[in-house]
Amino acid sequence: MKYLVLLMADGELPAWADHTEEQQADVIRQFEEFGAACAAREGVQILAGEALGPGDTATVVRTRGGVRTLTDGPFAEAVEQLGGFYLLDAPDLDVVIDLLQLLPPYDIQVSPVVDPY
Repeated sequence: MKYLVLLMADGELPAWADHTEEQQADVIRQFEEFGAACAAREGVQILAGEALGPGDTATVVRTRGGVRTLTDGPFAEAVEQLGGFYLLDAPDLDVVIDLLQLLPPYDIQVSPVVDPY
C-alpha cells in the first residue's frame, strides 16, 4: 500500500536557517538512516521524497465559479508549514510508523493513497 508522509516544518526543531552546522549534519544523518532503513526493510520502497521551499515561496491556485486565481504564499496561514514529503510503498501503516521514528522530530501526517484500480 502507498502512504503519503507529510513533514510539517519544523515540529520541535528550529527553522533550518537557525540550525548550527552540527544540527544540520545531525538532521541529514537522520534522513540518511531513514532511507537506509527503508531500503533494508522487506516490502518498503521510497517512491518519492523531497524537501520543499519555505511556505512564502508557494503559489496557491484556487478555482471559484470557473475562474482561477493565483495567490502567493501557502494555502492556509498557519504556524506549521509543509517542509517536505515522502511517498512510501509499505506493507501497512505499522511499518511506516515504525520507520518514521528514525526521522527528526517533525510533526508528521501520514495518509494512505487511494488506489482507484
